[in-house]
Amino acid sequence: MTTTLNDLKHIIQQKHPTADLSLVELAYEFAEKAHAGQTRFSGVPYIQHSLATAYRLATMDMDFPTIIAGLLHDVPEDTAITQQELEKEFGEEVAELVAGVTKLGKIKYRGIERYAENLRKMFVAMAQDVRVIFIKFADRINNLHTLEFLPPVKQQRIAQESIEIYAPIANRLGMGELRSELEDLAFPFLYPDEYTWVKQAAAGKIEAQKKIVDKMIVEVNDALAENTVASFSAHGRMKHVFSLYKKLLRKDRDLSKIYDLVAIRIIVPEVKDCYHVLGILHGRWRPMPGRIKDYIAQPKPNGYQSLHTTVFTDDGHIVEIQIRTQVMHELAEYGIAAHWYAKEGGMGTQVPREQLGWLEQLMKLQKDATNDQEYLENLKITLFHDRIFVLTPKGDVINLPEGATPIDFAYHIHTELGHHTGSAYINEKIAALDTKLKSGDLVEIKEDKSRKGPNEDWLTIVQTRMAKEKIQDFLSRQRRMRILDLFSRKP
Repeated sequence: MTTTLNDLKHIIQQKHPTADLSLVELAYEFAEKAHAGQTRFSGVPYIQHSLATAYRLATMDMDFPTIIAGLLHDVPEDTAITQQELEKEFGEEVAELVAGVTKLGKIKYRGIERYAENLRKMFVAMAQDVRVIFIKFADRINNLHTLEFLPPVKQQRIAQESIEIYAPIANRLGMGELRSELEDLAFPFLYPDEYTWVKQAAAGKIEAQKKIVDKMIVEVNDALAENTVASFSAHGRMKHVFSLYKKLLRKDRDLSKIYDLVAIRIIVPEVKDCYHVLGILHGRWRPMPGRIKDYIAQPKPNGYQSLHTTVFTDDGHIVEIQIRTQVMHELAEYGIAAHWYAKEGGMGTQVPREQLGWLEQLMKLQKDATNDQEYLENLKITLFHDRIFVLTPKGDVINLPEGATPIDFAYHIHTELGHHTGSAYINEKIAALDTKLKSGDLVEIKEDKSRKGPNEDWLTIVQTRMAKEKIQDFLSRQRRMRILDLFSRKP
């Protein structure tokens, strides 16, 4: 499907009625000029990818600067345009978001295991502005939609990255719907035979289950209405294909053991309503023993909350039912992104404090934040854990404590490089050796072969124990050598 500038402007106007659409047009013209003559493997102009990425961010209810950054996200990587030029035209916030995406792009592919570890580190680092991750997700989703046009080797690599790196990160951030989309789009390219098998095996079963669930939804609606449940919605939810595949592997590939091919999801206003509805359902239909799960009292590690139960219908069929509040639903679908979704959608419901999981603790940060900037700073503190992640010129990621300097970086790379540090370049600009590094910095050390070793002053600059020990060891050896030399000169 082709996305046009008018499509993007239309959805932005829906999501952000007060947004300056002239800035969208300027960003489009800027990106179109920057990508002039460039085409994708599919043959379409490159600007199509930029539009699709920005459009996807808008559908995710991202804020206006993030959408603009999505439109511009590949400009510095693919062209000679600098971050300073972007900042001049679109402001510091947009330029910083684009720079964050560019830094992620600098990580080099050197085998899935090493690449995966580097990407995971950089995703953690970029959590200082989590919107960078959203842009990267939107970018990846569009790339997956055009994966068929790439050479087979690239198809495999991108599909594997998506399932083994991007999807788990989305899941950790509580973004269940996005995780499933990443997995389902990558599945046929990474495991084509398994994909075909699952689709064929489940096709007839899903249709049969859908009819059972549709009938059951009518009966559920009647039962809840009779019991004066005033505000609720009940609808069917089809299991995602990759999620089904993973479950089949756990169930000996036996489709008859899968009860949630099509499940019922009931959404109610408050937590107490969840338990009230569960009681009504169990009073009307016989529950299957051992299938009742209370993820409200004990959320999953990523913050997921719902009540799950499985019941026998009047016809003897088996149906799984999930019960959750609207807030739980937004958290399950959008995860951390629910902050922006909730703000733009005008939802005022608070997440309960009791039994909060990791994600919900992050979501709770917004309660005390007066604006997006404060919320993002809180996210940085919560996720960052006093660590920074910087890049080498070869694209490797180095993990250092907050406050680390180029000298710490040099000693982390190699002892001799540390001893002979001559000068440091941060983001391709010369910098003082006592400069405090920041996550995402590209650091290069120029070696000075004429340097005899570290200065004693460096001990007041470095932050890492390793650097201090190596400097102290060198200085101690130098002192011993001077003493020995002094004694050797005596007649």
